Amino acid sequence: MTISLNAKPTAWIIAALLVSLGVLMHPAAHAQERLRIAWAGGASNAPIWIVQDKGLMKKQGVNAEFISVNASTIALQAMLAGELDAIVTSVTTLVSSRLAGADVKIILAMVPTFPAHIVAAKNVTDIKQLKGRTGGVGRPGTTTEIGMRMGLTRLGIDPNLDVRLVPVGATADALAALAKGVVQFGVLVEPFVREAEKLGFRSLVDIGSLNLPFHWNGVLTREAIVRAKAPLLAKLGRALVEAIHSFKRDKDSTLKSISKYTRITDAESLERTYSAFSKILPETPWPSADGVKSYLDFLAPTRPEAAKANANEFVDLSFVQEIQASGFIKQLYGR
Repeated sequence: MTISLNAKPTAWIIAALLVSLGVLMHPAAHAQERLRIAWAGGASNAPIWIVQDKGLMKKQGVNAEFISVNASTIALQAMLAGELDAIVTSVTTLVSSRLAGADVKIILAMVPTFPAHIVAAKNVTDIKQLKGRTGGVGRPGTTTEIGMRMGLTRLGIDPNLDVRLVPVGATADALAALAKGVVQFGVLVEPFVREAEKLGFRSLVDIGSLNLPFHWNGVLTREAIVRAKAPLLAKLGRALVEAIHSFKRDKDSTLKSISKYTRITDAESLERTYSAFSKILPETPWPSADGVKSYLDFLAPTRPEAAKANANEFVDLSFVQEIQASGFIKQLYGR
């Protein structure tokens, strides 16, 4: 079951979730045999889409409800209100909520780095040529904005001094800003990288190739939910591992799921999107402390509480450890 919600005031969102999930009418119905999972974003959610489309939670004996929302903050609010069991979102949501005192942890990693590219004009052949130019990013705190800054820093470009970064909106807006000459470079994900190339631009840097540890996408839950529903979350973990295997080994089915949820129909765009995520999805979805620490370090200059935080406290490895110890992953991949 998929439910789609748009961003509205928090009270309305939670009320809508309650009604859609039947909680208002049946507050205790199937409390221990059902999981409610929300996701936001694009193709990085493909493993969750595969879990749903292939009935992998049903295979585990769990009645799961999948809820599409258009902002991670909505999903987080609903989970903190007790109306969701898990949410699929980035480390930025994890860190912001935990620094604010919430008992949120990441239990499964899906996309452990940036699946984004720094795109510029074809005549730009070296990252140093970006010095003095204006780049387009998402609003402050978005994964694309962070990816641009971390990527430039890794490559020896000071994002605060060597270039000028301006917020231009979502990925489609960033492409439009490039096309209109508002900015000279930008950060894009597939299939927008392909669209940029068709307009005469080039991928200057595949940020994912830099192997920067950063949980672009993962499964978050609360410590209270772990205590109450650990067996069900363990089954979610097994279903996700199987979905990642399906993503990598059943390409045709994966392309259908990506097309279904993103509404991408162009064959080359689908191929490029598939390829971008296929190479970085991990067979074993470890939620690494390094994927949290990189963001804490990014925040540290302006957030003293981030500098003091212990990245290990943001991560729960127990579910992946259990799956790995069972031999399930080796069984799937035949090794």
